[in-house]
Amino acid sequence: MTSDYILSLFREILRIPRESGHEEQIIEYLKVFADTLSLPCTVDKAGNVLITAPASKGMENAPTVILQSHLDMVCEKKAGSTHDFSKDPINAVIENGWMTAKDTTLGADCGIGIATTLAVLEDEDAVHGPLECLFTSSEETGMDGAFGLEDSFLKGRILINLDSEDEGELFIGCAGGIDTTAEFKYTPQPRNRDNVTYEISVFGGLGGHSGDDINKNRSCAVKSLARILYRIMKETDTELYRIDGGNKRNAIAREASAVICFAPEALRKVSGIFRRTLAEIQSEYITSDPNIDGTIRKYTCGECVIEKETALNLISSLNGVPHGVLAMSAEMKGLVETSTNLASVKMPEEGIIRVGTSQRSSVDSAKYYAAEIIEAAFITAGAEVTHESEYPGWKPVLTSNILEITKASYRKLFNTEPVVRAIHAGLECGLFLTKYPDLDMISFGPTLRDVHTPGERLEIASLEKFHLLLYDVLKNIR
Repeated sequence: MTSDYILSLFREILRIPRESGHEEQIIEYLKVFADTLSLPCTVDKAGNVLITAPASKGMENAPTVILQSHLDMVCEKKAGSTHDFSKDPINAVIENGWMTAKDTTLGADCGIGIATTLAVLEDEDAVHGPLECLFTSSEETGMDGAFGLEDSFLKGRILINLDSEDEGELFIGCAGGIDTTAEFKYTPQPRNRDNVTYEISVFGGLGGHSGDDINKNRSCAVKSLARILYRIMKETDTELYRIDGGNKRNAIAREASAVICFAPEALRKVSGIFRRTLAEIQSEYITSDPNIDGTIRKYTCGECVIEKETALNLISSLNGVPHGVLAMSAEMKGLVETSTNLASVKMPEEGIIRVGTSQRSSVDSAKYYAAEIIEAAFITAGAEVTHESEYPGWKPVLTSNILEITKASYRKLFNTEPVVRAIHAGLECGLFLTKYPDLDMISFGPTLRDVHTPGERLEIASLEKFHLLLYDVLKNIR
């Protein structure tokens, strides 16, 4: 089976809606796929799919291997895009050796893992022991499938996770995480009818994965907007009508905007603050995030604004709360140990402003402390704070048998030594260990870049190496 065939399977998957929490169609696709191969397929209460396959000839006595990927994708799109993730196929193209999508996330995270697993199942020439192919639900929004996995669902004790994004790197550990939400409640009040109304927007940031890209000095649009608004509200009598920024908890915010009202004579000062602060931000990120931009334009708003005290507390806390790397690992060079992501600010209904954040760490105590830091900042500003979607990390095991098999395969195939490391992103492996503590696990995949953003792309050359490695590893597990 070639990488071209894997891409053809991936293109089939790109036609299937699979936003987190709406995986019904991809589940049905997998059930039909298994049925065409006469393979058993089970769907559990959490929406996890398990397809089992017998060993190839001569491998009947080999141990059972679990191939694991997740069903869902992060659905992000460029501003102005009319793409509807509930029904529209992903429009993928290949340019300069990379597959990417037009205006949306590609979904190679983790669609390429699904496609590669299906290729193994369909390939009569593949050499492997008994397989359990596990496709978990809603990984991107809380690892619901991994949380809901029943203790008796799997029989294998070797698991290969196909959700990594750097070819040539073998992952044996990951960070744990927790989400922290701050909710501000306000009473709408009539705006000053003598004021003028303007919308301030910040956009053009690269964004990225809130774990894997958090150390790449990419701007957070919510932070940038708060920085501008804090200075405007500090120097002028400004009302806040609306604020909106970011989207998913596991993505760095690329865009944010706010509508503000102020006296006509303050326009020059407000415009000056906006332009000077935006220029500072652009200068600070000129190398790592070079396309940041912004606009200030006249706007027509409704009759009521956010009460002034809440507006000031909100903007002050958004400006003051940390975002980015909090600590680097002392044990593993170059690994982010602890971070926090100021992911979004939304107004889901009148009277409510909701701020979404996520914290990650490879040290449990540091993860909880990071969440407490965020909690303290928002509680001080008068918000109600809750924590949810907490998941454990995966502690590296350097004596792993599957690690040694994979390293040997990589050296043999490519005549070079793979990098062995942990990842700051969250994988489901830590949760699997809570259900199956004797699992021997590894994670590897092709090279993906800018995941969780409309710039997400898959390196085609790395897909060839990834699938060759997986095939060889399966052949050597005996």
